[in-house]
Amino acid sequence: MVKKVVKEIRKFWWFGFWQKGEYILDNLHQQRCQRNDDDYEVKRKVENPIYLDRFGYKVYSQNDEDGIIEEIFNRIGHTNKKFVEIGVQNGLESNGHFLLHKGWQGLWIDGDKKMVAELRSLFKGPIEKEQLVALNSFIALDNINQVVGVDGNYNGEIDLLSIDIDGNDYWIWNEIKCIDPRVVVIEYNAKFPPTHEWVMEYDAKHIWQLDDEHGASLKSLELLGEKLGYQLVGTNVRGVNAFFVKKELCKDLFPQPATAENLYNPARWNLQYISGHPSKKYIGK
Repeated sequence: MVKKVVKEIRKFWWFGFWQKGEYILDNLHQQRCQRNDDDYEVKRKVENPIYLDRFGYKVYSQNDEDGIIEEIFNRIGHTNKKFVEIGVQNGLESNGHFLLHKGWQGLWIDGDKKMVAELRSLFKGPIEKEQLVALNSFIALDNINQVVGVDGNYNGEIDLLSIDIDGNDYWIWNEIKCIDPRVVVIEYNAKFPPTHEWVMEYDAKHIWQLDDEHGASLKSLELLGEKLGYQLVGTNVRGVNAFFVKKELCKDLFPQPATAENLYNPARWNLQYISGHPSKKYIGK
């Protein structure tokens, strides 16, 4: 009797092992097919110089945003070289860090008190020279214009706005009225395909839990940008950030059609953009 039971258990164990093996092989096949599709799509964009994908590189940005931002301004030019960046932690890995090296002025805002204290220590030089303003504030719809326009004293036209707060990004961009950025960099939720509209429900107390409850789909951001007078001009290869430029500045400088369907990059979080050793401090003047 016992031998019979053991025999049955072994049979099911081997069946389960076989099933698991089949699942793994099937999963690998799907990944290989997806990678082939990705390779084709990336190649299509990289070979065409009007797409921004090929220009991405990392100096201090989280991914390859430094290079894409530089290329955008190579095409449209600068005005006052001012930026506002919301969501920077200690500032070392941010979209504004490299801009400071290039002589820009900026406003950094983050909701983490400890991170902002560290930021103020790391970037003491630019702050003392009044090149940089660093504010500790948890941004919401009811305070965004107060914090940026009054506390930070940033108003009117600026060159760049960057939003990375892992939650209410869509709502904050829609609400900012005190500044008029020529370029906007904002995270999108790459889980959703480029045809799908989705926006996280506004929550003033939202703190990201490392899940899919954050931001908005690229299509929803495309439509918001259009309403606000911006054109979607690209996304980075890793599928994290979307880039928008004021419509009147775009002319024939960026890809068409300017849609999520054409410019979407899927989530490729396995890709790493590593440039040298991790940043330890601000090494500018």
